[in-house]
Amino acid sequence: MRPGAGEAGPGTTGGAAMDVPIQPIWAARRRRNQLANAEERAAFLFMSPWFIGLIFFLVVPLVYATWISLTDEQLLRVGDFVGLDNYATVLTNDDSFWTSMRVTLSWVVMTTPLFMTAGLGVALLLNQKLPGMNVFRTILYIPAVLSGVAVAILWFVLLNGEFGAVNQLLRAIGIANPPYWFEDPTWAMPALAIVGLWGIGGNAVIYLAGLQNIPPHLYEAASIDGAGDWAKFRQITLPMLSPTLFFILINSLVGAILVFPATVFVISGGTFRGGPDDSLLFAMYYIYRKVFIEGLMGYGTAVAWLLTLAGCVVVFVAFRLERRFVYYETQ
Repeated sequence: MRPGAGEAGPGTTGGAAMDVPIQPIWAARRRRNQLANAEERAAFLFMSPWFIGLIFFLVVPLVYATWISLTDEQLLRVGDFVGLDNYATVLTNDDSFWTSMRVTLSWVVMTTPLFMTAGLGVALLLNQKLPGMNVFRTILYIPAVLSGVAVAILWFVLLNGEFGAVNQLLRAIGIANPPYWFEDPTWAMPALAIVGLWGIGGNAVIYLAGLQNIPPHLYEAASIDGAGDWAKFRQITLPMLSPTLFFILINSLVGAILVFPATVFVISGGTFRGGPDDSLLFAMYYIYRKVFIEGLMGYGTAVAWLLTLAGCVVVFVAFRLERRFVYYETQ
């Protein structure tokens, strides 16, 4: 019997839909996969210069440095494989290495909180809406972009024990025997910290950006509730600024561990003595002296790897403590 007008025959879908072909789902998925693969190939093509630079300027030097640290290579002589002898000598029979690590640790402990606190104080001042503040911001940032050697010579003259302007001022206000700064092992590092304070404009600018990202309505609500300036700073500014504080903390720690001040080179007369009685013999300064003055590339590279390991431990501990002190708005 023939199917009626309202009935669908075998192999049909009924009504007007019987003439429309059904596109296989797998074909659409294949086209999407082809587009995704093309986008991935284009992305890797554009990223390839970065990957090439990463391999040739980071991975290859790290592998080569690891190999050199296991040899007795010198600047003008290819070395032989000595295994872990360099590391053993550094750790057990090198007093200068431990002096450099002690000096570097003292610098980290002294300058990291000092520079962070001073930078935050300056940023709070720069965040005020006062006349001429833009000019003051520019003046404050200028030392951060000056040449390190020029700054070193300037402060070396200012802190001269006999004729420096700083000691002349101290004598004028009644201090008969001011310190001899870079000539005194006790005062050499504080003097270098004073030089570092002169260039805190870089951190202050970062702090300022963080301060200006704090929503003003939080301070308005706190004022309505009767909070004072100290309460606002402790309950609003510090928590909201904690990501910026953590960023500057990591940068400050790494910078302090890898410090190679031009001031030390200037006051040492280019001899790499590390200041009076090696009071400024930083680890990076010691590595430079071993590799480029004494020519001991293998030995100096071993010292560099030990310093890198110490820096990684410090940064790892800082990141482990991050969750306790850093507040993010998404939390």
